[in-house]
Amino acid sequence: MTLTFSTMMALLFQIGSIILALSGLVAAVLAGITRDDAFEAADRQNKWIWVSMLALSALMVWLRFPFLSWIGLVIIGLYWFDVRPQIKDLLSGNGGWR
Repeated sequence: MTLTFSTMMALLFQIGSIILALSGLVAAVLAGITRDDAFEAADRQNKWIWVSMLALSALMVWLRFPFLSWIGLVIIGLYWFDVRPQIKDLLSGNGGWR
């Protein structure tokens, strides 16, 4: 079986979307086990809003809806690179004045 360039790119795209959807599910689980008051202390949306946004984003990325998957990727990235580090700092006691 020979793989053409287009077949390899489609396979890589499919693997990438599965990995990104799994990272969204992991983020939803981590947000679900985080304390409720940590989101309020970080001045973020409610915990369950984040859990639902991340779970729906993972679903949209996995199903590869054209426009909604891009929005889902932004939400997943926002959680991993902005919300989670801030909440992690607050919970570990490193959240002081900036």
